[in-house]
Amino acid sequence: MNSNKLNWNSRIVLFLCAILLIVVLYVPMWSIELNAPQYPEGLGLSIYANKIGGNVDIINGLNHYIGMKTLHEKDFVEFIVLPYFILFFSIFCLVTALVARKKLLYTVLALFILFGVLAMADFWRWEYNYGHDLNPDAAIIVPGMSYQPPLIGYKQLLNFGAYSMPDIGGWIFILVGLALLTLSILAYRNKSKIITYKKSIHASVLGLLFLLTNAFACNTIPNSIKIGKDACSYCKMTVSDNRFGVVLVTEKGKNFIFDDPQCLAAHLHSPQNSSIKIGGIYFTNFIGSHLLLNANKAFFVKSIKIHGPMNGSFAVFSNKDSAMRYIFNNTGSIVKLNELLQ
Repeated sequence: MNSNKLNWNSRIVLFLCAILLIVVLYVPMWSIELNAPQYPEGLGLSIYANKIGGNVDIINGLNHYIGMKTLHEKDFVEFIVLPYFILFFSIFCLVTALVARKKLLYTVLALFILFGVLAMADFWRWEYNYGHDLNPDAAIIVPGMSYQPPLIGYKQLLNFGAYSMPDIGGWIFILVGLALLTLSILAYRNKSKIITYKKSIHASVLGLLFLLTNAFACNTIPNSIKIGKDACSYCKMTVSDNRFGVVLVTEKGKNFIFDDPQCLAAHLHSPQNSSIKIGGIYFTNFIGSHLLLNANKAFFVKSIKIHGPMNGSFAVFSNKDSAMRYIFNNTGSIVKLNELLQ
C-alpha cells in the first residue's frame, strides 16, 4: 500500500462530502428566531448561501421602529461569492477523492478550517453592524441599547428572545469539516495499522450518516419540566405538581410548558395561538416516575376525583392497565385527546 495514497474508504467519504456540499446550496445554512408574547410561534430568518428566507418583511417592519437597517439581499456581497466557495470545496473534495493524495486531503482540510473561521468572523461583523448602526431618528430609542443578535445561542433583545443556530446547511458544513478532520488524522497515523484504519473509516462513514440524518430531523424532543422553577405558559403559575405537567413542542422546536392539561387546552383555544403548528404534545405520567409521555402513546382519564392545579379533571397514564386500575379504584372514564383539548 502506497503510504501517500488514500484508500478506497477515505475516497468514498470524500465523494460523500462533495455531494453534501452541493446540497448546502439548496438548504438554509443558518437560522435566527425571534420569540415574543405577541408572536407565540416566533419569527424566523433563514439564511441560505444566496438569499434570505423567512419572515423578512415582518422583521424589517419591526426593526424600522428601533432604527435598524432593513434586510435586502442585494446589500450582501456574501450572497454572490458564497455559492462559488461552496462549489470550490465540493470540487476540491471530488478531485482529492479521484487523485487520492494525502497532501491534497491535508490542504482541503486547512482551507476548509480557514474558510470556516473567516465566514464566522464575517457573520459576527455583519451582526455587530446590524445591531449597532442605528438610525438616530428612530421612533423608539433606548439609550445605550444595541440589538446585535447572538452569534450562536440565545440573547434577550428588549421583549424578544433571539436564538441563533446552524440550520441544515450549517450542520452539513460542520459534519463535512469533522469528516475531513477524521480522515486527515487517520491518514497521518501509523501505516501498519491498516485494519484499525479501515474500521475507523467505516465508523466515520456511519457517524457522518447518523449525524446528517439527525441534522435534517425536526427537533420536536421536549425539554424536561423543572418543578418549582418553570412557569406555565398560559396561567404563568409556577409548575408545582409533577403529576399534571404538559409540554407542547412546535414544528420549529419551541417549547411551551403548562402546569395542567386545562391550561394547554385554553392556550390552544386562544385566538393569538391559532397559527401554532404542533410538532408534539407530551404529558406527565400521573403515576410512577412522572416521565413525559408522547400524546400518541398515552391514555387519558377524566374523573371528578382528579383535581389538577387549575381545577382540571384529567390525568394521563402510560398504559391502559394503569388507567383502568385508577378508574376501578376511584371513578372516571378513558377519553380521547381531542376531548381533553376541547
